Amino acid sequence: MHEWARIRPSTIVRGFISRENHFIMKAVIGLLSIVVSVGIGLGVYYMYLKQATPAVAGSVATQAISTTGVEMDLNAIAQGERMYFAQNGSYGTMDQLTSSGAMSMTRTGRDGYSYTIDASAGGFTVVAKWSPQTPEQQVLHYPTFSVDQTYQIHEVQ
Repeated sequence: MHEWARIRPSTIVRGFISRENHFIMKAVIGLLSIVVSVGIGLGVYYMYLKQATPAVAGSVATQAISTTGVEMDLNAIAQGERMYFAQNGSYGTMDQLTSSGAMSMTRTGRDGYSYTIDASAGGFTVVAKWSPQTPEQQVLHYPTFSVDQTYQIHEVQ
């Protein structure tokens, strides 16, 4: 008799079932690990979105945007002073800059900042100072900036 003829049918069935169970277990474990990974990913994503609240006035994001705009305005005013000086031989006030056409910007402030120009024959200083508009803004700290005839913007302490 051949060797394969001595193997009992129950042994073959048991081997087949155990191999099938092994395959099913691998599939279940694989699917379970994917579900757990997706759950962890969604949890991290949800927590990240909970921390990313919309920017309110005075938050770091809006403050950075405001101060960047103020610095750009100070550069525009300094350029206007340069043009006014080239045309007139002296530095001018905000009204003189806009009326002469040396500066096209007509605003005197931005986002709570107000601009003041101190012009003399020897130079100029433009100061951008922030003042709170609401009681909630009293606790916020926005820096004061200045620019002078050196065309360098400085944060005033």
